[in-house]
Amino acid sequence: MLNALTIDVEDYYMVSAFADTVKFEDWPGYESRVEMNTYRILDLLDRYSVRATFFILGWIAEQKPNVIKEIHKRGHELASHGYNHRLVYDLSPKEFCEDTRRAKRSIEDIIGEAVIGYRATSFSIMKETTWALDILMEEGFLYDSSIFPVRHDRYGMPGAERFSHIIERNGGRLTEFPPSTYSIFGNNIPVGGGGYLRIFPLWFTKIALSNINNKEKKPVVFYIHPWEVDPNQPRLKGSAFSMFRHYTNLHSTVKKLGNLLESFMFGPVRDIL
Repeated sequence: MLNALTIDVEDYYMVSAFADTVKFEDWPGYESRVEMNTYRILDLLDRYSVRATFFILGWIAEQKPNVIKEIHKRGHELASHGYNHRLVYDLSPKEFCEDTRRAKRSIEDIIGEAVIGYRATSFSIMKETTWALDILMEEGFLYDSSIFPVRHDRYGMPGAERFSHIIERNGGRLTEFPPSTYSIFGNNIPVGGGGYLRIFPLWFTKIALSNINNKEKKPVVFYIHPWEVDPNQPRLKGSAFSMFRHYTNLHSTVKKLGNLLESFMFGPVRDIL
């Protein structure tokens, strides 16, 4: 079964966990490692002949257009991750519309193709921000991957559907691709990548993904970030919990991801759509 492999292209200092420490206006002052780490992922995917969907921050597209061109040149899908990594629930509908439009245009201007996919910063389309789906439809997106059916301190919609489904609202239509969860005794355990890949043992992740494919007969939606393949990245100050989630087992990402690429079939979201 073909599963969706997705990469949220953002740098180590842009993450929501350190948003209280690092302000957007200070981004230019930090060492950028996103280009180097994105190339590491591209080379790994080439090794396994795998294509993926790269959700790009508009700000990075403007600052690093050559990286965007290289992703596109290697045959991967490009989608939008918003402009500057602001949480949807911190934006007004007008601000979200402006943010989304600018990010989409910044990528399309580089690759000369329509961007049809979107993923919100930190999966921040929640029950109180579903109005964002209407704006995505109006802006021409065909799919979204922002609604995570889990309980979390920063995101999540626990009662949401676990697998891809059609959302119809106000005359619009959108396919939702939730990051993957493993249902255990009625509880959704996040197994779709990121910190969950690094923190959970590999055997558990593989059992969960196999169960989704073989028992539930559904594709997996998996994600990672370029900074997760970079154990030597600069250390930033944050809460103890945020630092645990961000820095734990960074050294394991490449090995674990390579194992999954050997064990499962992956491709871009557009191919599943």
